[in-house]
Amino acid sequence: MTMNVTQQIIIIAMVVLGTVVTRFLPFIVFPSGKPTPLYVQYLGKVLPSAVIGLLVIYCFKDINLLAGSHGMPECMSVAVVAVLHFWKRNMLLSIAGGTIVYMILVQMIF
Repeated sequence: MTMNVTQQIIIIAMVVLGTVVTRFLPFIVFPSGKPTPLYVQYLGKVLPSAVIGLLVIYCFKDINLLAGSHGMPECMSVAVVAVLHFWKRNMLLSIAGGTIVYMILVQMIF
């Protein structure tokens, strides 16, 4: 199924509109002269930890401890992430280091 030119223009316009709205809406809803609402401050404090928790659960959800590599690459990568983060306190370094170690383990060892 192919789209005609009108449909393509409509789709591009909707993507542009969605992008513009999501970029400018926070500045309209929360102007710089007013204090940030308490519930937004609360969400800013708790959501990063919640997202990391969800990512950890997502990463471990398909591990079968009774078959294959028994979850060893995943556990070793999590250990690397934890050590790097406690050592350097740099989230980007921790995530990149853990990802690199995981890919090396999965591709070359397990």
